[in-house]
Amino acid sequence: MVKIGIIGPESSGKSTLAQQLARRYGEYIPEYARDYVAALNGHYTYADVLTIARHQVEQLRTLDNEARSDDERVLFFDTELIVTKVWLEHKYGTCPEWVTEALRRYPMDIYLLCTPDIPWIADPTRENPHIRQYLFNWYEREIQALDIPYYIIRH
Repeated sequence: MVKIGIIGPESSGKSTLAQQLARRYGEYIPEYARDYVAALNGHYTYADVLTIARHQVEQLRTLDNEARSDDERVLFFDTELIVTKVWLEHKYGTCPEWVTEALRRYPMDIYLLCTPDIPWIADPTRENPHIRQYLFNWYEREIQALDIPYYIIRH
């Protein structure tokens, strides 16, 4: 099994890219946070973000436990735990150690990091139109700290 994390700032084409790649090469793992936050009408708390993180960790744990040596699946994750870690640190100034540990324990094999070089499209779950480059740089540092191969996707 190959896990490919597609991350980047809001409105950088992650979902579109993940869906297109999955149609051609593998399976699409949708962004859990978007639906979760949308169901709350955009009003979420620290506890809600932790619930999202727990879901992501459990999903990775389950996939890891189910994987066999002959598993040739290619999974495209539309966002993943790095985004949640940065979200927690940026918005709340803290991130539980179990999130960081899960990033090390259930790593992606490759990251595709989308640049914020397309126009911002507002929607009820997006909130950071003016700091997209800042977030892009932060995501890149997180990937580098994990020492996982990555490619920058420019549009």
